[in-house]
Amino acid sequence: MNNVFVRTQNVKNFVSLLDSLQNKPEGVSKMALIYGEPGLGKSQTALWWAVKNDAVYFRSSNMMSGRWFLEELVEELGETPYYKTSDLFKQCISQLLLNPRIILIDEIDYLTGDRKTIETIRDIHDKTNVPIVLIGMNKSDKKIMRYRHVYDRLTEILKFEPFTLSEVKNITSQLSEVEITEDALSLIHFQANRFRQIVTLINKVEKLAQANGLNKINAEILKKGVINEKQNI
Repeated sequence: MNNVFVRTQNVKNFVSLLDSLQNKPEGVSKMALIYGEPGLGKSQTALWWAVKNDAVYFRSSNMMSGRWFLEELVEELGETPYYKTSDLFKQCISQLLLNPRIILIDEIDYLTGDRKTIETIRDIHDKTNVPIVLIGMNKSDKKIMRYRHVYDRLTEILKFEPFTLSEVKNITSQLSEVEITEDALSLIHFQANRFRQIVTLINKVEKLAQANGLNKINAEILKKGVINEKQNI
């Protein structure tokens, strides 16, 4: 499989959102929400963008408290965390004022059950004016809506959408080292409409082709050799 980052329409929309967020005029909130079903490439896109733009990529954890959040954020900012929660907060603020960086907070759903943590994120934004992007699952918008002070600050909202057939063709053409026919692509689109699923199918297709000396996979071969496997895709 080719090692390339595929710029799907979701990725292009992600980049446009970040460009817009960074160019907000003074006094306009710079918080955003990106959400959608699992497997559409949200985390992968966020990591890719963070590396290219020296942003902070932060992955939330289940049961994460406000203090735990601040401690890990301080570490992501390159500092040694202090002990007291108030000092951790001050560390975050001072570092972001000294060296402003965009913060991408993934798996935001883990934090939406804790008002203090969500409000802390808002406070960090308000005190530093750094852009903060919240990334979550399909119902993240409704979960964050419970916190009006935060939701009202979301000046950009983007939903990652399932892939169209043309995007499946684009993904497979860039990733697969084996030619996949049009009828097989239609079958892949029907069976696997998530990025992770598509990558898994491509991997199986390439193994099937290698094992049988094939340089092209059509729908019939795909059905017999991959789709009808008992393994989940």
